[in-house]
Amino acid sequence: MLILIYQAVLTYVPLLWCVRVAEGMPDPAQRDLLMRQEASRQTGGKVTLTAAEQKLDVYLHRLKEQEMSASRFPPAIHFFKAKALIQRSPIFKLLQEMPKGAVLHIHTSSLVSVEWLVRNVTYRPNCYICFTWDNSVRFLFSARQPFPRWDCFYWQLLETLRARMDDPTGFDNSLIQQLTLFTEDPDGEYPNQEVVWEKFEKAFIAAAGLITHAPVLRDYLYRGLEELLQDNIMYLELRSGLTRTYELDGTIHDKVWALKTFQEVTKKFVADHPDFLGARIIIAAHRALSVSEVTAAVKEAIQLQKDFPDVVAGFDMVGREDSGRTLWYFREALSLPADLGVTLPYFFHAGETDDEGTDVDQNVLDALLFNTTRIGHGFALAHHPLAKELSRKRNVAVELCPISNQVLKLVSDLRNHPAAVLMSEGHPLVISSDDPSLFGTTGLSYDFYQAFVGIGGLKANLGTLKELALNSIRFSSLPAHLKHKGQVMWQKKWDAFILNHS
Repeated sequence: MLILIYQAVLTYVPLLWCVRVAEGMPDPAQRDLLMRQEASRQTGGKVTLTAAEQKLDVYLHRLKEQEMSASRFPPAIHFFKAKALIQRSPIFKLLQEMPKGAVLHIHTSSLVSVEWLVRNVTYRPNCYICFTWDNSVRFLFSARQPFPRWDCFYWQLLETLRARMDDPTGFDNSLIQQLTLFTEDPDGEYPNQEVVWEKFEKAFIAAAGLITHAPVLRDYLYRGLEELLQDNIMYLELRSGLTRTYELDGTIHDKVWALKTFQEVTKKFVADHPDFLGARIIIAAHRALSVSEVTAAVKEAIQLQKDFPDVVAGFDMVGREDSGRTLWYFREALSLPADLGVTLPYFFHAGETDDEGTDVDQNVLDALLFNTTRIGHGFALAHHPLAKELSRKRNVAVELCPISNQVLKLVSDLRNHPAAVLMSEGHPLVISSDDPSLFGTTGLSYDFYQAFVGIGGLKANLGTLKELALNSIRFSSLPAHLKHKGQVMWQKKWDAFILNHS
């Protein structure tokens, strides 16, 4: 670690030697040199733009200046209030058209828009609903009336329930509210992290009964890939616990069935859409589990990756960090692959916290000690200089999820997001959406907007966008030959995008 610190200091020595202390007016040429050198360190700072790209960059800069001078600057206000403003932004419209590469941090339960779940899936035959004691909902597909259980005493067939309603559209809108965090009064409804996380977890549980129905899961995965492609995304890495799926007669499928289904759906989608590269799964275990349960999950992930090497990318721990167990708590379970002499890549959620100095805050360092391939969120990384330097040296990218961090109340004004420091230093970054359907988004365009306009500020330019998009392929779990194929495919899309706007 000391060697890393020494090397980091040495990189700054040549620059410091060339800075002459000014007794009067500083040398303008020296100032210009320093500004150019600082700009070259930022994300995209070393990207050389073509003449056509430079023209678009000038246009983007002008648009950004206009938006930053507006009375209501979208990244400075809560996304739920800013969404309509962003949709009207010419920058956002450009970002929708821009080929964004891959989404590398997104969870199964939030892959598809909630509107599709409610207006399509809940209208299918044999769909039952139950209203729980804590004002939430549960769904279940069944060939007959489901039995009561601890959280659901009375199940109603949705088709029958809607037939008795005067306003089924209003009812559907209320179901959408159950499955998303979106609200017109986010500050009033979510006064603190505990409240918003409680609603967040309830929404996941409510959607589970729909998504884990076997016939729905197939359509759901295909629809999710469609929504990504519509937002000019060409590859997916999905965090999934591979929850057991069920049939109408109550038959339960195991995780192998789920992986085979994911594989089949992905192959069909790629066959139908040759400009889509593919999809892989990062198997996830919840950090609320015991050490023995996580040990079993790691063993299972090792076997599943062996059986599905083209599908399973690796392993992660998910769930709220602040209320969950630390990575170090699971050190025996997470050391298992090394003890067995096998490779299981890790993609750890780490640093999704603003509780500086706590045990949870050390997750970013522990993730690196366990050789994580990427860092999910990494919100706290800027406060850990050694971990930050270590991740840079190892080329471990941070999966930046701006909207998620704001909605879950880690930061209110995205101009103050700690990733601004990472971007200014050119730290490896990829843009991701985490749980888009819960936030009222799809794809990556909204998160790219927040990162480009809010976190990056006026310094972020077209080179920044180009590097971030390429990073998503470069830091994916794909083998080298598929990364190359993806970069070639992306470059072709990028060239067409530039041509259309030159």
